[in-house]
Amino acid sequence: MVTIYDVAKKANVSPMTVSRVINRSPLISEKTRLKVEAVIEELDYIPNKQARSLISKETKLVSLVISDISNPFFTTIARGAEDKAMQSGYQLLLGNTDEQTMKESRYIDLLLSSKVDGVLIAPAGDGSLANLRKLVKRKVPFVLIDRHVDGMTSDLVLGDNPETTRKLVAHLVEQGHRKIALINGPSSVSNARERKQAFQEALLLNGLELNPQLFIETHFRQDNLSDIVNTLIRLTPDERPTAILAANNFIGVNTIRALRQMQIDVPGDVAVACFDDPEPIPDYNPFLTVAAQPAYDMGYMGMQMLIERIEGTAPPSTRKVVLPSELIIRKSTDRKL
Repeated sequence: MVTIYDVAKKANVSPMTVSRVINRSPLISEKTRLKVEAVIEELDYIPNKQARSLISKETKLVSLVISDISNPFFTTIARGAEDKAMQSGYQLLLGNTDEQTMKESRYIDLLLSSKVDGVLIAPAGDGSLANLRKLVKRKVPFVLIDRHVDGMTSDLVLGDNPETTRKLVAHLVEQGHRKIALINGPSSVSNARERKQAFQEALLLNGLELNPQLFIETHFRQDNLSDIVNTLIRLTPDERPTAILAANNFIGVNTIRALRQMQIDVPGDVAVACFDDPEPIPDYNPFLTVAAQPAYDMGYMGMQMLIERIEGTAPPSTRKVVLPSELIIRKSTDRKL
């Protein structure tokens, strides 16, 4: 294995000079830097990351902590974050919390012990506040994506939940639906709260009644929704929904699955629309009407903001970026009443 001493000998400089070149010290002349870099390339020398971090106080490691790696929305976020990290010379550590604050806590402890330079995180929920305070205490930069946490001030990259919800409701109303149900995520997650509030406001804006029986709370993970959907379908004809808005892609897919198991046609009997696109392959004849959030951009921009914090080029005040969604109308709502 090639060592720093081999590089120093070949370049006829000291090991300290090689170290300074590796860590981009301004004390090294351009002529010496080019000579040492040429030897590094010739010998295919790979610097020891632990040694570099001791000198530079940086590990060039960043982390992305997301709440559900099985969800295409978060895997696309991860792709954007990784692309930006690699472009900027950082390596990415990935953590998956399964929407659990306790698992999130263990990841935060692991990342602190690994001395990562910063963390990009989609918090599991309001209970993430204690975990984020660990990062604040250790002065580790972080950026929140997709969700915010009450009581924590930080850089944010979010989807436009109010406007996206209004667009989805407006589409269903245009299709003639007057009884629209919402199957939402847990109220302990900020985007679920925002979507519920925007949903209620959109109903009132369109002159529709607020029926508490049509507001159902579950979780954002993959699950069987037969009981929930059955509860809605068993309502009296005057209350039964003709359309269901799902607060994420897993809820949307599982709602359609449950309806089909009950021999209820979509969209003939009940229309379904949702947040986020469950179709990772665009040419796969997608069925579900969605409001597609720009997940890749969310990950990319979040990582960019994090690296700016790490490298000291970010403004002193915190920043908030809100990204719009795209309404994609497909067959699951393709029927007017």
